[in-house]
Formats: sequence, structure tokens, C-alpha cells
Amino acid sequence: MAFVFDLLQQIINIYSWALIIYILMSWFPNARESFIGRFLARICEPYLEPFRKIIPSIGMMDISPIVAFLVLNFAISGLSSIERWLA
Repeated sequence: MAFVFDLLQQIINIYSWALIIYILMSWFPNARESFIGRFLARICEPYLEPFRKIIPSIGMMDISPIVAFLVLNFAISGLSSIERWLA
């Protein structure tokens, strides 16, 4: 059972890094039009879209990725708690 929790935590960690890279790519011109940018958009945008609908932009700054990243961190913490509770 611990293997499943560890695997899920690793998947969420990898996805968190993909999300961070995708967010940082917005700072560089034409980075999101590259192959890696399009790939990351396909895997990150479906997750970010619900947060963008709920959380409005502040001026030109979109804070929804920050909230999305925090939710992923809470998911990792929750998985750790469930794993300790079951053990």
C-alpha cells in the first residue's frame, strides 16, 4: 500500500514541476509556442482552467497558478496523512 502512496506523491511532484516550468515559460517570449510549451499547455491548462474561472486576475497578474500549486501541495500532505493513518 505504501508503494501506491509513494507513486501518487511522485506523480504529483512531477506534475508540480511541470506546472512551475509552464508558469515560468510565460515570462519568456514565444516559449509557450515551442514543442515543450505546447506539451506543457496540454497537460497544465486543463488543471489551471477551473482555478482561472474562480479566481479573478489582479490587474495583469494571474494568481490562479499559485492557488493551483498550493492545492497540489495540500494533496501531497493529505496523501502523507492518509498513509500514516493507515499504517
